[in-house]
Amino acid sequence: MDYQTLEIVRDGHVATVWMNRPEVRNAFNEQSIAELTQVFRALDKERAVRAIVLAARGTAFCAGADLNWMKKMAGYSEDENRADAQALAAMLHAIYDCSKPTVACVQGDCYAGGMGLVAACDIAIAAGGVEFCLSEVKLGLIPATIAPYVMRAMGERAAHRYFLSAERFSAQEARRIGFVHEAVPASEVDATVARIVQALVAASPHALDECKRLLRDIGGETIDAGLIADTARRIAAVRVSPQGREGIQSFLEKRKPSWLTE
Repeated sequence: MDYQTLEIVRDGHVATVWMNRPEVRNAFNEQSIAELTQVFRALDKERAVRAIVLAARGTAFCAGADLNWMKKMAGYSEDENRADAQALAAMLHAIYDCSKPTVACVQGDCYAGGMGLVAACDIAIAAGGVEFCLSEVKLGLIPATIAPYVMRAMGERAAHRYFLSAERFSAQEARRIGFVHEAVPASEVDATVARIVQALVAASPHALDECKRLLRDIGGETIDAGLIADTARRIAAVRVSPQGREGIQSFLEKRKPSWLTE
């Protein structure tokens, strides 16, 4: 499919989704939201794709909402705004719910809804000079659709500060509060992402899918008899799966598993 706001690059088992609206700092509009939703759903179904990188062209990762889009929203009714917000929420969930591991490569500043993109990815790497900001309250708005993902990424306590104050904060602060996994010099971002992606594609695709499901399902759950039984059921099912059996057998036979030779 041809995309107007995105560029898709495939390299072996890795697909990189480039946001390609540098002239507006990769800000969202209806089209870019729809295309991001479509591409993540499509890549999720591609068997050959084992990892997805979300990156951006230009100096900014994502500036949040496009100004022209915001002007249109200002005239919307509440029902129209709800439908519009639902599309944004669906995009974020398409990224979060993707069965393939996702890596955000944050090379430039990231504001408002852009932070939702980063938080919806499994792993986030930022350049050291990047600034982040949840700026919504300055505009009389709230970061509602991105909140579930951002709060999981940075934690409730940090969210209280940055949701309410709309302060800008550095990549180093983002790393300290857990919003990104690493903050590295700009010259090292690509190599850092490549190293992580290499580790991801070396893993069993089936195990990665099941591991993502595990992370989504048990996060924050009480450790009780039901959860213990559920986790035992999950590992038993994976052990007897074709890739589970192949992984153990290849380890014992000191050879590469079949998914590394495909």
